[in-house]
Amino acid sequence: MSASQSAHIHAAIAARNERSFAAKAIDWIRTRPEGGIAVLFVVVQVACVIGALLFPTSFRYLSEANIAVLLKSIAPIGIMALGVGVLMIAGEFDLSVGALYSFCAIVAATLSNQWGGDVGAEGASALAPFGGLLIGLAVGTLAGVIHALITLRFNIPSFITTLGAMLLWKGATLLYHGASSLRFKPSEPFNTIFNGSIGVVHASIIWFAIFAVIFYFLLHHHRIGNHFFAVGGNQKAAIAIGINPARTKIIAFAIAGFMAALSGIIAGARVSSIQPGGGLGLELVAIAACVIGGHALMGGRGAILGIVLGTCLMYTIQDVLLLLRAPGFYFEMFVGALIVIAVIMNMAIRRKN
Repeated sequence: MSASQSAHIHAAIAARNERSFAAKAIDWIRTRPEGGIAVLFVVVQVACVIGALLFPTSFRYLSEANIAVLLKSIAPIGIMALGVGVLMIAGEFDLSVGALYSFCAIVAATLSNQWGGDVGAEGASALAPFGGLLIGLAVGTLAGVIHALITLRFNIPSFITTLGAMLLWKGATLLYHGASSLRFKPSEPFNTIFNGSIGVVHASIIWFAIFAVIFYFLLHHHRIGNHFFAVGGNQKAAIAIGINPARTKIIAFAIAGFMAALSGIIAGARVSSIQPGGGLGLELVAIAACVIGGHALMGGRGAILGIVLGTCLMYTIQDVLLLLRAPGFYFEMFVGALIVIAVIMNMAIRRKN
């Protein structure tokens, strides 16, 4: 590179850094996958806060009880969506995460209870719930690996593989436990770690935040994150630079299964019981959170912040509708419309860029 070319590049970088804050913000919104949802999220939050201040008795959005309930609702789907989002970036889907959410939680709770991990058991074991947790997470991870191997070995769409797996794990849940709910009141310190609170902040939202930070560094500051984006964006180009797409996708599927299991176990510990069909339909909510957060349906594009904001926005709207006493189907209508709008906006931004 000549001296004149180097000077020109340095001048361009300096001019870019000297732009106004507004110009940088607009550029970030236009270029980042989570840019559009960030603006919408801020607008919705501002509107909710103004509404709560103007009508404090009829619209209790800022009350401690409402905030506590809202945070508890966000965490399980947010945790699941982190795994689903990583898999979508790698260019695949997993429709079985909702069924795994229930199955792995029931496996963990059953083993914990059998090993004396219930808080009401005489001489309750402190280690039993953690043993159940490890087995449940292992089952979820192994299920993800199996989904990946079937998809890759037989070269079939992951949508089809995991659609069948969803029905399989749903049936396995009923075969393993039956249709009745399962008590899950684990002993200490498990209960405090996963079901404790600091003020209005429940332990589940803390775990969501922890894993969001971990996944942020995994995706944006680690080699495996680059592999996910490369494989999902252009698999042939990824192979050309030495990336193994099969290994990368197996890891992504395993992460999705692990996070689905963790989500189910944390949710079960929060409500002290597990419903065999409690996770059905959550896979679509998790995918919706990722799409709303800026993930491309074809892979290769997405951000952890987008997943977090997409999940928070969906449950903020649900909370607002509940506070306004609107019918439940309004939430589904809004989410459906928001998904379509988000995809249109993402496609328009990508074409413009």
